[in-house]
Amino acid sequence: MSNSERRFRGDTRLSRIAHQAMRDRGLLPTFSADVMTEVTALNAPATTSSLDLHDLRGLLWASIDNDDSRDLDQLSVAGMRDGDTDTIYVAVADVDALVRKASAVDAHAQTNTTSVYTAAEIFPMLPEKLSTNLTSLNPDEDRLAIVVEMAVDRGGAIRRSAIYAARVRNRAKLAYNGVAAWLAGGPAPAALASVPGLDDQLRRQDRVAHALKRRRAERGALELDTLESRPVIFDGVLADLAPDESNRAKEIIEDFMVAANGVVAAYLAGKGIASLRRVLRTPQRWDRIVALAGQYGATLPAVPDALPLLAFLRERRRADPDRFGDLSLAIVKLLGAGEYVLDVPGTPGPGHFALAVSEYTHSTAPNRRFPDLVTQRILKAALRHGPMPYSRAELDRLAAHCTIQQHNAEKIERRVAKSAAAYILSSRIGATFAGIVTGAADKGTWVRITKPTTEGRVVRGAHGLDVGDRVLVKLLSTDVERGFIDFAALR
Repeated sequence: MSNSERRFRGDTRLSRIAHQAMRDRGLLPTFSADVMTEVTALNAPATTSSLDLHDLRGLLWASIDNDDSRDLDQLSVAGMRDGDTDTIYVAVADVDALVRKASAVDAHAQTNTTSVYTAAEIFPMLPEKLSTNLTSLNPDEDRLAIVVEMAVDRGGAIRRSAIYAARVRNRAKLAYNGVAAWLAGGPAPAALASVPGLDDQLRRQDRVAHALKRRRAERGALELDTLESRPVIFDGVLADLAPDESNRAKEIIEDFMVAANGVVAAYLAGKGIASLRRVLRTPQRWDRIVALAGQYGATLPAVPDALPLLAFLRERRRADPDRFGDLSLAIVKLLGAGEYVLDVPGTPGPGHFALAVSEYTHSTAPNRRFPDLVTQRILKAALRHGPMPYSRAELDRLAAHCTIQQHNAEKIERRVAKSAAAYILSSRIGATFAGIVTGAADKGTWVRITKPTTEGRVVRGAHGLDVGDRVLVKLLSTDVERGFIDFAALR
């Protein structure tokens, strides 16, 4: 969705609030004149590479993303089947081919480190001429990409892998909701139906993705529904903040991206090359997770262990699917935040607790995340056996900066979402809502409600509440300008 499409009538303050929130958190809401001068000089996508290029334009590549996404970072396709093994290809846009290190565009991207998606408008990490056009894997266009090739057996194990540069061509721009509905037995989206053989392609990808997921689950990869909210706009008016629920099509892409990111991390480690890793440490609030499970009659070990936690989550999903999203949110809060760290080969890292993997990076979204662009540059240097573009000291600083900015971006998104929710709720003072406690600390207690999906502060009756508790709250007041939504807990 473009910036102009995201804006809506009814309260022009939200765009101003979003811009100010960006500035307050140290992110740039607009591109400088130097950035735009560089971008204006670019008139075509990259066609040449410092790497040998495989010509994979004949494969049935397709993108699957949000309905309104225009910055297409990756494509996927299933290749040859050899016995019980399927070959899966993931193509990632070669953004580095046009966004050079130390350029003005790169400096902006390094400052913000991520695209920021607010309820008022989108703040892309790269100018839209790049992210939605010249470096985007748009349909019916030849593009350069870095391809991760994986041979996956029926048990979900990656038997072998390869990474190389290629020319690719997107045959169909598909959306999660349409593909998920088709996989469930509904009609095929027009873009899917128009490409002969693509239906079989997606069914094979679905089957392989499920095998990858089962394999990770055997190691304790957690299955959570976080229910992030997306703005619902009717006729230019913000009507709701609705949960962005998972579905089978999203799981295909998520499973392939986790696998591809693991392959990239393992490749760089195998070459003895320092890089960025994405980690989620062992949760510090495991005792609260144990207590929360105990409220449902389940017993978890005193020492953090993902496998029994996964078993508990699966049981709760079966027992109460309608409220599983609330439990998931509580667990996500208690697991803590992910972070970027410097990986020095030969030195054990913390791994990713929720994904149950020891080697994991971010490499599949270079149009949207700066760590992915950094990883792409390191990967390309490794493939051509050239000097590394970043020193270990630079990577260490970037890891800390990217972690901070990602957290800032999340705070900006929450800040604007709260103002948007306050705008929606301003006519419902005195109404009651069922909610779940998502934060409980000295600085305050927070509860999440739905319709709209948002969080507010419990300013009355918060004593004794903790993360994961269900509570009925009454809306006391809203403040669009400050993003305040205040509740009273009803006993």
